[in-house]
Amino acid sequence: MATTHEIKVQRREDEGKGASRRLRLAGNVPAVVYGGDLKPVSIELSHNDVWLASQHEWFYASILDLSLNGDVQKVLLRDMQRHPFKQQIMHLDFQRVNANEAIRTAVPLHFVNEDTSPAGKAVDVVITHELNEVTITCLPGDLPEFIEIDLGAMVVGDIVHLSQIKLPKGVEIPELALGADHDVAVVVAKHGRVEAEPEETEEAAADVPATKAAKDDE
Repeated sequence: MATTHEIKVQRREDEGKGASRRLRLAGNVPAVVYGGDLKPVSIELSHNDVWLASQHEWFYASILDLSLNGDVQKVLLRDMQRHPFKQQIMHLDFQRVNANEAIRTAVPLHFVNEDTSPAGKAVDVVITHELNEVTITCLPGDLPEFIEIDLGAMVVGDIVHLSQIKLPKGVEIPELALGADHDVAVVVAKHGRVEAEPEETEEAAADVPATKAAKDDE
């Protein structure tokens, strides 16, 4: 089951740039809730509450309970606008979800047992995470906060593809339905960069005095 998190909100009556600016000066964040059979609603949230929530991974990949005086609507965060250089959230977009309708969203990938794998223990092997999140479809009640990938058996040369990810019940990766070309690599274990051979280094060094001597003869 998906974990939900409650965030208290208030109805916002005034709209426009001026009203939003006043909200931010008062320590709140303007936002909008849309989707479903209801009209879009303008709301405001405490910036401190939103800022603390935004430090957690679940804020971006979980069902959120927006509570307006006890009236709870289940939503997903769809967009967040941040100030270009201040630690300030400028605006949020939330989409309502229906328990009986599938949703499409991105969830983070958690990689475990990488350091204890044969590839992770090898000094000359580099493990690269090609993806850090994956787009899935599922019912809201099946939405995972993250998907775990166990790399404990990974050896050099191994490649973990999208189709090899063990998905929770009720969860699908729509990209895989588009064909084999979309079964991209998620994790790759390969040897690190090979240093130049000693012979090549010596030949390069030998070229230096020869070039200098040629210039001295001019």
